[in-house]
Amino acid sequence: MSGPHAPVLLAEVIEALSPGPGDIVIDATFGAGGYTRAILATGAEVIALDRDPTVQFHADAVANDFPGRFQLVRTPFSGLAEAFADSGKARLDGAVFDIGVSSMQLDQAERGFSFMRDGPLDMRMSGEGESAADIVNTWDHGPLAHILKLYGEERQSGRIATAILRRRTSAPFTRTLDLAEVVEKALGGRRGAPTHPATRTFQALRIAVNDELGELTAGLEAAEATLSPGGRLAVVTFHSLEDRIVKAFLTERSGNAPGGSRHAPVAVETRKPSFTLAFKGAREAGEAELATNPRARSARLRAAVRTEAPAWKAAA
Repeated sequence: MSGPHAPVLLAEVIEALSPGPGDIVIDATFGAGGYTRAILATGAEVIALDRDPTVQFHADAVANDFPGRFQLVRTPFSGLAEAFADSGKARLDGAVFDIGVSSMQLDQAERGFSFMRDGPLDMRMSGEGESAADIVNTWDHGPLAHILKLYGEERQSGRIATAILRRRTSAPFTRTLDLAEVVEKALGGRRGAPTHPATRTFQALRIAVNDELGELTAGLEAAEATLSPGGRLAVVTFHSLEDRIVKAFLTERSGNAPGGSRHAPVAVETRKPSFTLAFKGAREAGEAELATNPRARSARLRAAVRTEAPAWKAAA
């Protein structure tokens, strides 16, 4: 599929969703519309969600090609339940999530996502709220080091935070390459490393700016609450933090969580599984897709089918 962003595991996602004429599917991360177009091609209808205002161009093209069967709602995917309720549709037959930053966002230097292109240090998918520059210029050492370690899995988070605080006393950070250079120097240069030293730092800042992991959890819960019995959920992730959340959610909701201690008290109420797994484990891209789309190398697809059981509620 041509375009600015090639959807990964497309055939596997469509197989997991199994859409068809008359079905209603939510594409919770519209982007350039790759999944949406493939779903619409089966005869289904799509309600697309995206908080990025720059996707409107792609949405207009999809609406023109599939009149009457597509609508875009400007919302993060935590707003899935509200978006579906507002649509007036009677049932939801599928939902797909493609988690993380898209290649077209990385390619736009003015968005500030990439350490390889000079641009304003922004990273906001919606263009609203606290930016990456706000974080590195105002946060204290402890909180800054914490997110670098938690979201970036950066082992040298303390050293990087120290370097950032030291540099910002002379001038605030405003550009992506400026921050990337400071991080690189803090870690002693590249030394032939296969990835740029700032990779983890930029990942952590992007996740923090957009509350990506919180949005993922909220989106999964919204899908659980909104999908009709028999409705299908497909989630594509690109790094371990995301995949762990999805795996844990589906493992728990399908009743496959490890049993507790035999000495622990028996739960008063046994929850019925709200999902059954569509397949065990995660699906990965094959060699043919990897040859044309290297971005698919880290992609993982997990999928499940909604049961008739009520959505799980958080313990009081």
